Amino acid sequence: MQPLEPGRAVLEAQGIVKTFGQHKALDAVDFDLRAGEVHALLGENGAGKSTLIKILTGAYQPDGGVLRLEGAPVTFRGPLQAQDRGIGTVYQEVNLLPNRSVAENLFLGRQPTRFGLIRRKEIEAQAAQVLAAYGLDIDVRAELSDYSVAVQQIVAIARAVELSGKVLVLDEPTASLDRNEVERLFDVVRGLKARGLGIIFITHFLDQVFELADRVTILRNGRKIATQDLAGLSTTDVVRMMLGKDVAFDHHPSGLGESVRGAPRVTFTGLGRKGGVAPFSLSMHEGEVVGVAGLLGSGRTEMARLMFGIDTADGGTVVVDGAPATIRNPAQAVAAGFGFCPEDRKIDGIFGDLSVRENIIIALQAKLGWFKALNRDEQIELAGRYAEALDIRAADHDMPVKLLSGGNQQKVILGRWLAIDPTFLILDEPTRGIDVGAHAEIVRTINRLREEGMALFVISSELDEVVAYSNRVVVMRDREMVAELTGENVAPDAIVQAIAGTLPAATPIAKETQP
Repeated sequence: MQPLEPGRAVLEAQGIVKTFGQHKALDAVDFDLRAGEVHALLGENGAGKSTLIKILTGAYQPDGGVLRLEGAPVTFRGPLQAQDRGIGTVYQEVNLLPNRSVAENLFLGRQPTRFGLIRRKEIEAQAAQVLAAYGLDIDVRAELSDYSVAVQQIVAIARAVELSGKVLVLDEPTASLDRNEVERLFDVVRGLKARGLGIIFITHFLDQVFELADRVTILRNGRKIATQDLAGLSTTDVVRMMLGKDVAFDHHPSGLGESVRGAPRVTFTGLGRKGGVAPFSLSMHEGEVVGVAGLLGSGRTEMARLMFGIDTADGGTVVVDGAPATIRNPAQAVAAGFGFCPEDRKIDGIFGDLSVRENIIIALQAKLGWFKALNRDEQIELAGRYAEALDIRAADHDMPVKLLSGGNQQKVILGRWLAIDPTFLILDEPTRGIDVGAHAEIVRTINRLREEGMALFVISSELDEVVAYSNRVVVMRDREMVAELTGENVAPDAIVQAIAGTLPAATPIAKETQP
């Protein structure tokens, strides 16, 4: 790789627009990457990060705007063309062949040959030499799967740099690594930076951003919010820009801050899963909403999946209404009176080809068992009751649920779980991607269920929304429960500070709530 002149713009995007149907994924976004820098690209789900990266690497073509590579306008018709022009990408899931040797993976598609035969000794010698520059002294004849994820990531980086050599995109490269492996990877990245490579770094770990990156660009809802030197920013500044809320971060009193709790409905003690979320202890009480805040990737959803038995905990106990319970799969969770509305309603929530009626009654039918099948009149009555209670707007309850709007689909999923009369309800981003009217209806429903005595665990990226209905707020960071906010601290500004790790020591917080 020829060294590039440090500080020179190597890749630029100006006024990039990308639409999918009626949705504008990118709205006149600017981005520039300099040679010899690590540039972090941050934003929550739906911010536009993935779309921008796909445009920069040729997977998508923009609907408007200009790309420039080393000052010259370029149009990439595909990732291979972008790679040929110097842009390489390494994803969280290593996109190599685990059952082939390290050397074969490094030179895949460009192996030296003689008389049509691959010159294995030559590629093995070259592979060892290339990897030595990355601090790896390994047997390049061994299968890639014989090595750790960290080593596989470094091999993938080495391959991308050898193929490209100007720009390297690292998309969540540390998500599966421990701290020592992260440090090893960062040493490699710093070495590439010193050689003049421009590196785009995408991650949800803000401490790693401040440790490695020089500049940051923050996207929100398809628009660029800022590009700034990290030296002039605090973690709190970055969190504020990512989460938005152009209104001031004032305390919006909900009247719920002083938590007047009923009896514990469900208590989790020492629940955790390696690689998912650190062990946590938490009780939810009758008539209480526990809100959950944290950046994407902080462990929020992993926490909910453990509670509902989608992922199996490594250890810990669950107590429901004072009695021990075993929750190792969703069927046991439903039997214990748990309900769960997932974050991705289209993939994990609705049964698209089934009717509205069938989607509403399916959890209750599963709980009753198929030998106690609900007859059609019972199904119609149940569907009608929850459609009216939640204002589900469908021309016919026998129409496929996939034909409804996102907000009405979300109400159908909520109705499904309310039909089993749950003890404990988990809602993961219940208002994401729905219209204003449906959003307000969901928030009203949460408040009504709380007043009726239900215990709820609600994950949301909308800070004002969390404050509006939560008795307590649990804050997640780096897959760990780092704070619990009550009383006056149930406020957007305190939540931001807790996410950033800058909440004053005098503020009463707790990593765990013991039963």
